[in-house]
Amino acid sequence: MKVNIIGAGVAGLTLATELIERGVNVHIYERSRYVGEQACSWFAGGMLAPWCERESAEPAVLHYGKTALTWWEKHLTGTNAAVVSKGTMVFAQVRDRQELSRFSRRTERFEWIDNEAISTLEPDFSGRFKQALYFPDEAHVNPRLALVALFELLTKKGAHFHFNQSVEPSEFGGETVVDCRGLLAKPEWSDIRGVKGEMLIIRTEEITLNRPVRLLHPRIPFYIIPREDHHFMVGATMIENAQRARFSARSMLELLSSAYALHPSFAEAEIVEMGVDARPAFADNLPRLQKDGNIWRVNGLYRHGFLLSPSMAIKAADAILNQDDKVEQMNEYLS
Repeated sequence: MKVNIIGAGVAGLTLATELIERGVNVHIYERSRYVGEQACSWFAGGMLAPWCERESAEPAVLHYGKTALTWWEKHLTGTNAAVVSKGTMVFAQVRDRQELSRFSRRTERFEWIDNEAISTLEPDFSGRFKQALYFPDEAHVNPRLALVALFELLTKKGAHFHFNQSVEPSEFGGETVVDCRGLLAKPEWSDIRGVKGEMLIIRTEEITLNRPVRLLHPRIPFYIIPREDHHFMVGATMIENAQRARFSARSMLELLSSAYALHPSFAEAEIVEMGVDARPAFADNLPRLQKDGNIWRVNGLYRHGFLLSPSMAIKAADAILNQDDKVEQMNEYLS
């Protein structure tokens, strides 16, 4: 069986991986010159944090997000994009301490830890916070390394990549095609919307982090994720528009001031990169799988690309190989 996939972001690559491991002849079409260049997943945080995300997301995000922990571990082990399984730590400033209690009531699988435990897990935060929530079972990946690792894995397994190819699903005749183009597929998804996200990459040797940390705030879901060579990803804004460029001064101020509030050492960090893109999302912020004849569509991963793409890939691969026409009538949600 041959399947054509349009889009080499995290949705397209995870699906391609699932299909090729089941013996499918996979062709991936990507409008950019190489993997990740124009994908919003290039600017993702890469947090595999289903319990933290449950605080503000639907139950389906927790239920299906747990699959990501084992899926990425299986596919990235032995690569330079290996999963880092050190959990997540959640802080709040003294004035926002009620946010920490509220967060804890809306999720599970965490530990309340005191300054002594904080000092053991994150020595550079010793004395800065009296309490934190620790989610020991969560993990993270470097999204850019992960996308490249999947590309290399797929290439070794015989997948065919077609770069610099901007194609439409209708161009494939009767062949099976899966549209994983995100917002570029909006003509086929009238109810999809863009949610702009802005992020920073900074570098400093003044502080060390062992895991992603979140700083709760009533308005901004702020986090910092450690990356290689003293780099840190700082994110991320959520703005209801489809702009894929233009980093605003306000967002820059909010992200940098939050980083400084988390630890003063970030004040002297070098700004290495400013990233902007728009996440595809539906009204309920859950992804969808849809079938229209020989054309399948996977979309709407919102801010959960690396967390939910494995489950969506498994679900889509099952449906495609079983020719599950029920999906066409149900316009099925991931819930």
